[in-house]
Amino acid sequence: MKPRRVVVTGLGALTPIGNTLSAYWEGLLSGTSGAAPITYFDPTLFKTQFACELKNFDPLDHFDRKEARKYDRFAQYALVSVAEAIEDSQLQLDTVDKDRVGVIWGAGIGGLETFQNEVLNFAAGNENPRFNPFFIPKMIADIAPGLISIKYGFRGPNFATVSACASASNAMIDALNYIRLGYADVIVTGGSEAAVTKAGIGGFNAMHALSKRNEDPKTASRPFDKDRDGFVLGEGAGALILEAYEHAVARGATIYAELAGGGLSADAHHMTAPHPEGLGATKVMENCLRDAALEPTEVDAINMHGTSTPLGDIAESSAIVKVFGDHAYAMNINSTKSMTGHLLGAAGAVEAIASIMAIKHGVVPPTINHQTPDEEIDQKINFTFGKAQKRTVNVALSNTFGFGGHNACVLFKKIN
Repeated sequence: MKPRRVVVTGLGALTPIGNTLSAYWEGLLSGTSGAAPITYFDPTLFKTQFACELKNFDPLDHFDRKEARKYDRFAQYALVSVAEAIEDSQLQLDTVDKDRVGVIWGAGIGGLETFQNEVLNFAAGNENPRFNPFFIPKMIADIAPGLISIKYGFRGPNFATVSACASASNAMIDALNYIRLGYADVIVTGGSEAAVTKAGIGGFNAMHALSKRNEDPKTASRPFDKDRDGFVLGEGAGALILEAYEHAVARGATIYAELAGGGLSADAHHMTAPHPEGLGATKVMENCLRDAALEPTEVDAINMHGTSTPLGDIAESSAIVKVFGDHAYAMNINSTKSMTGHLLGAAGAVEAIASIMAIKHGVVPPTINHQTPDEEIDQKINFTFGKAQKRTVNVALSNTFGFGGHNACVLFKKIN
């Protein structure tokens, strides 16, 4: 059987710089920073006191009070972004074969706030084991795709992918292959995360992973800058409706782009540090290009993992030069994490959406906050510093790398 082509027919976004797809895209083009002092809890005693939180998000705008209490924030975010994506896709829920519609969703951690609060309550109650009956179902990462399928009645393949910051990209690649192989005609995919919590900030601080630029949060996420000092924690969700090309054409769907390939690899090096020579990053891009049957010279733009960490930015930049050679200097490279912060398990989804919108609109969002060049990073690369740049984008790559050495890369191309 010849693998089926897979296309994107719907998008939804809930991000620190915009709570809808259009608001997110406007935030990207304008170079908006989503970083600000933490409001979810008192961060006074924490080394990092800021994050990229969602702005003006009220779950009661989307769920009744009783329903909202049953869902951790990461699941709420998933449901909200999926609702937008399904509406955007104009998928006819009353006529589509729901046995052929699946949900494959990424989350790096899942219900961290739920776990944190339940354990705090347990400790405060003299360890009297009175737990909320929704504790476990709220916490587990796979509850997000479960809730999506329950809401819409989708009875196709349904599971969660967990590979830290590569989770959403892994979900998209699984969705791509399940449609290619005929397991489903439509798959709702993407990722969500809600780790701006005491445990999240404190845990990442203990690893020395987060920026501590408390005096100027908006410029803290500064990928490729010499003075970068760690990533900025973000939260939110991104949703994509993936569909077999023939299925999309048959129902007259609007097609954003084709998901033409996915690459996977492992660093096999360290729990949290990237391979110093970018070995896994190099291999994942090569694997992605091979899967899409494209040459490196056909790629126009890359949304880098680009977390603003001292080691990661160097390793990924060197990997791009290894894979693309001189063509590395002809592409537009960017890191939208400079604006959104790092959405962990949702990063791959919101960054894939940025790549798809770049293809659609012919403009690459900027990498903001760059002030001082790093001599260890090749300065001939066009990192799209400061302002969005217009250019024709026929093919775009998006990289995501996760703790544990997990690497995932997706490739989108303009539909012909």
